[in-house]
Amino acid sequence: MRANLFLSLLATAAALMLNNVSLAEHAPDTPKKPVATEYNGLTVEDPYQWLENNDDSQVKAWSSAQNQRTRKYLDSLPDRAAIEKQLSDWYAKTSPSYFSLVSRPGILFAMKFQPPKQQPMLVTLASADDLKSEKIVLDPNVLDTKGATTIDWFVPSLDAKCVAVSLSTGGSEDGTLHFYETATDKALPDAIGHVQYPTAGGSAAWNADGTGVYYTRFPRKGERPDADLNFYQQIYFHKLGTPDTDDTYSIGKDFPRIAEITLQSSRDGKYILATVANGDGGDFEHFLLGSEGIWKQITQFSDQIKLARLGRDDAIYLLSRAEAPRGKILRLPLEVPELRNAAEIVSAGEAVIEQIVPSNDALYTGDLLGGPSQIRRFDLNGKNATVIPIPQISSVQEMLALENGSLLFRDVSYTAPAAWFQCSAGKTEPAKTALRSTSPVSLADIEVRRELATSKDGTKIPLNILFRKGTKRDGQNPTLLYGYGGYGISMSPNFDFTRRLWFNRGGVYVVANIRGGGEFGEEWHKAGNLTKKQNVFDDFTAAAEYLIKEKYTRSEKLAIQGGSNGGLLMGALITQRPDLFRAVVSSVGIYDMLRVELAPNGAFNVTEFGTVQNPEQFKALYAYSP
Repeated sequence: MRANLFLSLLATAAALMLNNVSLAEHAPDTPKKPVATEYNGLTVEDPYQWLENNDDSQVKAWSSAQNQRTRKYLDSLPDRAAIEKQLSDWYAKTSPSYFSLVSRPGILFAMKFQPPKQQPMLVTLASADDLKSEKIVLDPNVLDTKGATTIDWFVPSLDAKCVAVSLSTGGSEDGTLHFYETATDKALPDAIGHVQYPTAGGSAAWNADGTGVYYTRFPRKGERPDADLNFYQQIYFHKLGTPDTDDTYSIGKDFPRIAEITLQSSRDGKYILATVANGDGGDFEHFLLGSEGIWKQITQFSDQIKLARLGRDDAIYLLSRAEAPRGKILRLPLEVPELRNAAEIVSAGEAVIEQIVPSNDALYTGDLLGGPSQIRRFDLNGKNATVIPIPQISSVQEMLALENGSLLFRDVSYTAPAAWFQCSAGKTEPAKTALRSTSPVSLADIEVRRELATSKDGTKIPLNILFRKGTKRDGQNPTLLYGYGGYGISMSPNFDFTRRLWFNRGGVYVVANIRGGGEFGEEWHKAGNLTKKQNVFDDFTAAAEYLIKEKYTRSEKLAIQGGSNGGLLMGALITQRPDLFRAVVSSVGIYDMLRVELAPNGAFNVTEFGTVQNPEQFKALYAYSP
């Protein structure tokens, strides 16, 4: 992460220095080896398909030459040494951060990241205000002194005596499930391979007495063809103390090839709920396992149920987008777990409901207001709504209910680092807990503005604009514009103290809430996926043009940035509007849209981008694929 931030800062700094640093050295030659492929009656010639073979010696030589040229250029930047020194000084003063909290009776489990350690570790605490009670359960930095072993996820047993942990090595994200005693940190001999893999991820849920877990697993060698070993995720049951070869299949044979499964247990362990995503497109179905040992399907993909949470009152709380693109909440009694028996308890409104947290006597929602968050509390019948006050233009990243009915939530803003707050049962004013991060530098002098750009079709696009107070709008400010626009993922406020370097150099930082994200609900997402992906590029173009028109910057001073789906956005902007900006930072982007579904994890993206096998979707993909 540190290296990525460093390179991003260098690249944006390079946007200011292009007139001072020579790029006279030409890029290495790239041979053309045309390959013709027919799609829906259209022949498309691809001269660079040969570069897909990473094992080819010519590809390795080409890549090495490109890296050498890039390395030479970056190393020559005048500001490089100063940036590296300042970052090193700041990182040495970075405070711990706590995330992924899980509550069990009398104890909290949390991931703790404490630089200079390379990987976060798993700890327990008596409460969010008792740091002295902190105890390390598992430190992957001790397991692997090279820092290449990662905790993918963890799930404590319902009695908190044991915790299941997925560990992966070497950046593979190919996780093996291990088990540790909470009190002694002792590792149990049980180990289950291939429970976690990139894109689909992995999950587990404990049974009532802590003797075993339901878990997700991908096929093993011989169970399916090699090409399918990272697909067809299914659910199995493992009894502690037995070999994993004795584990029993539970459900999943009829799930989609690109299924992504998440599991949760009810507080008493009587029920297991499985949420099954159909790839990355945002459609889900749900299955419930009760004491009779039979899985029952309670929703289908077409039902538009986006989230399900087991309550503590023998009910499931469902977030529905059916005829409610910003979300409504249904309550489904567990004794009759059929969707037709669900009652609407919270109606759709202006806020986009993203999170549901049922407690002993209340229901909390985490909402989006076009990017920033709000929290509301209802009774379990959806009545007596109260807004819980949180910092302005901030993002609630996590929420969990404690055994006493209190709510813990993690909040962060553009100018303040993450902190956990606790709102006691029956009260409306949250208090900041001891689980808080501090910053080695202050961003108190940074102003945050929310302004609106107008896209090509007239849609208003929110921009979050950050700059030092007193910055002149004279068109001379170096500006970095960030975008994503996909999968219904919202670009909410976040804190990054390394932006201080950018602000110190007169920089303006902007996050665009473009379509394809979830800032305004499912309609906002659907307006930027599949055949409507061009809206995403038009929105981002409008954001850049707005910043220029309003004299925050000019094209010669503008850099753009995005990663993954945002990298796709960068590729489209480079192709469609290279005149708008001076530099691009594109991380792990998807560029060849005609062949992406053939990549190892590409099939998971078909529900978001579309497929070349569909004539209309192919037409849209071909139109913007660089």
